[in-house]
Amino acid sequence: MRRIMSDSPTPPTGTGTAPAGGTPAGHARRRRPRPRHAVPAAIVVAAALGAGQLMTGSSGAQADPGAEVAADVVRVAEFVAECTFSHRLPDDPIVFPDLPGASHMHSFFGNTSVDAHTTVEDLLRGESNCDPVVDLSGYWVPTLYVDGEPVEPATATFYYLGEGVNENVTAAIQPMPLGLKMLAGNAVATSPDEASSRWSCLHAGHVEPSRDFVECPPDTMLESYLDFPQCWDGVNLDSADHKSHMSYPVAGQCPESHPVPVPKLRQVLRYPVNGDPSRFELASGPGYTMHGDLFNAWPEDEMERRVRDCINPVIKCGPDGRPS
Repeated sequence: MRRIMSDSPTPPTGTGTAPAGGTPAGHARRRRPRPRHAVPAAIVVAAALGAGQLMTGSSGAQADPGAEVAADVVRVAEFVAECTFSHRLPDDPIVFPDLPGASHMHSFFGNTSVDAHTTVEDLLRGESNCDPVVDLSGYWVPTLYVDGEPVEPATATFYYLGEGVNENVTAAIQPMPLGLKMLAGNAVATSPDEASSRWSCLHAGHVEPSRDFVECPPDTMLESYLDFPQCWDGVNLDSADHKSHMSYPVAGQCPESHPVPVPKLRQVLRYPVNGDPSRFELASGPGYTMHGDLFNAWPEDEMERRVRDCINPVIKCGPDGRPS
């Protein structure tokens, strides 16, 4: 599959800042408490060691950011998954597990089997429309409506990045654990000031980015940028509010409460619409309620290899996890 974006993702000014309180707000509907999940002891040990130490991968080989690499590699800590729209459902297996129809409408990307009942085992048995197809993760966002009709992104790129933290933290980033659930954005925002997502226009840099919908010129597309938290507590794959197990970094470091740095997921969606933004609405409400969900199902060896070969040594890799 052809690369959708040839350059490293450059968010509009302000993209990636944490919302008030330092963590992304949740969804608009009622949440049910969810059990805390334990993960293998080796990962808990990694948390205890802290972000300052570089961990050994499953192969026993350590990432070496100083190792000799090809002279023409791009020094950006990045690997990507380029996915397409799969299906729409009023389901959310993170916030409303086993409750089909309980959510507002979502547009799903990546794993084609996701519904209200989805578990990590289901994801691993499913199929993906991403490049690479080995990424079996589920990604979903509130559906965009234009003049009352659903419109899906022309492109959906999910960047896994080592930016936003100090160099020593980038070198110590760990793979996301299998089954990790994450939310980003603020589905219950009541004003743009409470939003953490950004809207902009493709090839129209003169249009000021905004936390709400923007008016894009003809022959351009509406873009949405959203950064997920990148510091994990090292123990839980989920939490009762679906956000407390994750945190945004503070001053380039992961806080003591969330000592394990993982790749920062940046969700970039491009919608084939432009013009008057009063015609636009998300299933969750205004543009400033944009949010995203990740249910991680990268095979552990593939995630580990990409972190070791792309993120830790600060090398830009393509969907195949090789220097691009």
